[in-house]
Formats: sequence, C-alpha cells, structure tokens
Amino acid sequence: MTSNRGQGGIQQLLAAEQEAQHIVAAARNAKMARLKQAKEEAEREIAEYRAQVEREFQRKLAESVGDSGANVKRLEQETEVKIHHLKAGAEKIQYDVVQMFLKHVTTVKN
Repeated sequence: MTSNRGQGGIQQLLAAEQEAQHIVAAARNAKMARLKQAKEEAEREIAEYRAQVEREFQRKLAESVGDSGANVKRLEQETEVKIHHLKAGAEKIQYDVVQMFLKHVTTVKN
C-alpha cells in the first residue's frame, strides 16, 4: 500500500509540476504579448511625433521661404526708391559739379 501511495504522490507531484509549467508558460506568453503591444504603441507614437515634427518643420520652412520672397521684394522696392533718390539728387547738383570741375581745370595757378 505504501508503494501505491508513493506512486500516487509522485503522480501528483508530476501533475503539479506540469501545471506549474503551463502557468509559467502562459504568464511568459502574456508578458511577451504585453511587451509586443507596448512596443507597437511606442512605435506608433514615435511615428506620429515624427510626422508632427516634420509637418511643423515643413510649415516653418514654407513660411520662411514665403517670408524670404516677401523680404526680397521689399528690399528690391526699397533699393529702387533709394536709387531714384540718388539719381534725383545727382541730377540736381550735376550742373554745379560740372561747373566746379571746369573752373578748377581752366584756372591756372602760378
């Protein structure tokens, strides 16, 4: 009888060990599934963040290019105005400058 009892105890231990292995395997699989899900969520968040940063960069780039075009146009207009003022000023004093040159060139000093 003790032999049967011993045999039954061993069977119980083997069954308990197998059940424990199944529980550990199930827990390991659940953990791996959670890690995989967390990794996928993190990758999705990273992709969304990258897309957001890229959109912001492209928007700022477009603004700066637009601003640059506006700045170029504004600077061209300012330059044209300054050139016009310089030409007008030169025309005003052109006669006097020519007369001054002629006076200095034609005057002979001893």
